[in-house]
Amino acid sequence: DAVRLTHAAEVVLLPSDKDTRGVAEAAAEQARADGLRVSVIPTRSIVQTLAAVAVHDPSARFDDDVVAMTQAAGATRYGGVSVASREAVTSAGRCQVGDVLGIVGGDVVEIGGSVEDVAVAVLDRLLSTGGELITLVRGDEADEDVAATVSRRVRRRHHGVEVVVYDGGQPFWPLILGVE
Repeated sequence: DAVRLTHAAEVVLLPSDKDTRGVAEAAAEQARADGLRVSVIPTRSIVQTLAAVAVHDPSARFDDDVVAMTQAAGATRYGGVSVASREAVTSAGRCQVGDVLGIVGGDVVEIGGSVEDVAVAVLDRLLSTGGELITLVRGDEADEDVAATVSRRVRRRHHGVEVVVYDGGQPFWPLILGVE
């Protein structure tokens, strides 16, 4: 319904997670049957969506724009910081309720005691293959000081990187992290 309500002849869908990609594909297929041009860019995180939107060029040909947006999304590595709600065995070891978890690619890669420390460790991992731009999306459980501290620490460790911070307001994820 949302695709049709745009009244646009061409629409790009950005699901932002793996669970809604199938729904986006189904919606695109239905809209295509109605004669609309619809593309789904397979974003798996909000930071990939932000990267795609950042390169969107409304004056470009639709196909060229979709390619550019897909490349930008695909070039964005992502992770996040969450807090354990239960005891579990993870790929990084055993975690307890309240432990701060660093997650990359769906796997827990860091377990720590502070959002800042875990976020810096995850960003170090994401930056190990390079990067120029870090995106931090601050959740409803993180105050402004958290993002500022992470930004400052990462800039000290990785000279020349730019850091942008967005207030996402998302629950369960104090920080979502992206590296381009």
